[in-house]
Amino acid sequence: MNTTTASKLALNPTRTGHVALTGFFKITGDWGLTNTQQRILLGDIPEQTYFKYKKLPAVKLSKDLLERISFVMGIRKALLILFPTKEQADAWVSKENRDFGGSSALETMLCGSITDLYRVRRYLDAWRG
Repeated sequence: MNTTTASKLALNPTRTGHVALTGFFKITGDWGLTNTQQRILLGDIPEQTYFKYKKLPAVKLSKDLLERISFVMGIRKALLILFPTKEQADAWVSKENRDFGGSSALETMLCGSITDLYRVRRYLDAWRG
């Protein structure tokens, strides 16, 4: 994203919300997540709010939601750098991992806390070097 685009997004929080939600639903769709799993990653938001967001409105999102979506996007970006194909990157999320106590990264993220998303993101950043 160039600085002009970043500036426009920063000045228009509803545009930022739309872009963030579009990216989130694309990534989590590629990961094969259910509506419930997506809601949990978004901070266990109410079902009504979730379905409103699925329509990709121009909406101002809370700092917490933007941070959660940012972690998901960062995780996806790191995976695409680490793996030779998108399919391998997407599959990694659901595979058991001894570094997460035998759970998958997805299971770790679905514990619901923003720190769980951070933990997976930090792990991938360390793996990338």
